[in-house]
Amino acid sequence: MSSGERREQLISVARALFAERGFDGTSVEEVAARAQVSKPVVYGHFGGKEGLYAVVVDREVTTLDNAIKSAISQPSKSYREVIERGTLALLDYIDDRPDGFRILSRDSPVGSTTGSFASILNDIATRVEDLLGPPLVRRGYDPVIAGVYSQALVGLVSSAGLSWVDTRRPDKAKVAAELVNLAWNGLSSLEHRATLLTDPRETAQITRDAGAAGAQPR
Repeated sequence: MSSGERREQLISVARALFAERGFDGTSVEEVAARAQVSKPVVYGHFGGKEGLYAVVVDREVTTLDNAIKSAISQPSKSYREVIERGTLALLDYIDDRPDGFRILSRDSPVGSTTGSFASILNDIATRVEDLLGPPLVRRGYDPVIAGVYSQALVGLVSSAGLSWVDTRRPDKAKVAAELVNLAWNGLSSLEHRATLLTDPRETAQITRDAGAAGAQPR
């Protein structure tokens, strides 16, 4: 086995162990034993567990980031298509690389140079905000709230993914369709003035508005 092949083998073995046991629960000894090499071989390639973990995380971050960037940057006929592509891109990543997703969503990026799962989600939310902002303004909504909606959309998909990665039920297409249904129809029915029915101040305002319109409050 060449040096490059050995390095790839160690990364693959470590990726499975980190996904199974987490960073703290994995040791260089276990990586070496599963790869059937001595510990000095692992140290020689990566300098230690932190270096090996950083390589694993950086690869997963890059893979996920590139997939979602590509998905939401494609020309689309509607904003719904953008949401669909982004949702499917994340679910595809989870489906194809469940170990990587478990590592990114569970552990902190020790020694990582490309960021973390949270930083990827924030970056995606920023891109979604750039897409949602103009149409929301055209429809009379507060442009500042676009950031809140964007974070909510990204969080909706990523949180569902955390549950789906272990069960894979319902199937991926069904999950994507339901998430897009919830997100898109929620966006399509936004109230221009969001209210809380449990807030006494809001209840009083609703009553005043209804009275001013000559109607009885509900």
